[in-house]
Amino acid sequence: MRTSSRTPDRALRRDAAALAAAMLAVGASFGAITITYGLPAWVPVLMSLIVFAGGSQFLAVGLIAAGNPVAAVLAGLLLNARHLPYGLAVAQSVGPRLRHRLIGSHLMTDEAVAFTLAEDDPARRRRTYWLIGVTLFTSWNVGTALGVWLGAAAGDPTVLGLDAAFPAGLIALVLPSLRDRDTRLTALAGAGLALLLTPILPAGLPVLCALLGLAALFRPRRRTPQGGTARREEAAAC
Repeated sequence: MRTSSRTPDRALRRDAAALAAAMLAVGASFGAITITYGLPAWVPVLMSLIVFAGGSQFLAVGLIAAGNPVAAVLAGLLLNARHLPYGLAVAQSVGPRLRHRLIGSHLMTDEAVAFTLAEDDPARRRRTYWLIGVTLFTSWNVGTALGVWLGAAAGDPTVLGLDAAFPAGLIALVLPSLRDRDTRLTALAGAGLALLLTPILPAGLPVLCALLGLAALFRPRRRTPQGGTARREEAAAC
């Protein structure tokens, strides 16, 4: 029994360590990019401690550096609106007391919620949420500080390749989902729209307008002849 109970915990710690390594690299990318934008070194450090929002932080510093703080706020609210259903889903796992909910809501990330909801036992759910949340918060802030230091020391963070860590991570996450036709069309429509609007609109707005790519989901569907599906399945079987 002890062996069976320790095996999931060992696997969870291994997964948490892998996430921490990835978050360390992405946090370093964020810190270095912020220095590239010419913002003070305390900005990324303070933002990572107080905001802790990953991709929203990348978008925010870019828009702030471009002189569009209003778009930064709107984009941040839009990107983090998903935390409302997240909070409802893991409310029981965070803890019953007010301090648990305040701190737990600050540590909420996609990864923490995903790992928590993958567990069935309530006690394991709570343990998983706090382990993943604290691990990611710590590694993200350490990575940010490391990126700020390396960015300032190197002068040009692109020499170290730190600026590419976050885009590379996003591409790795997105590529598997592009196998789905609807997702692929929506992504291409949004990216194309953002590229077309970039020379016209202020910085940050083309990214928000890329959400209009979701309209591709409502395109007219081509009707297939009756029995067409069966014939395609028979052809594939052959």
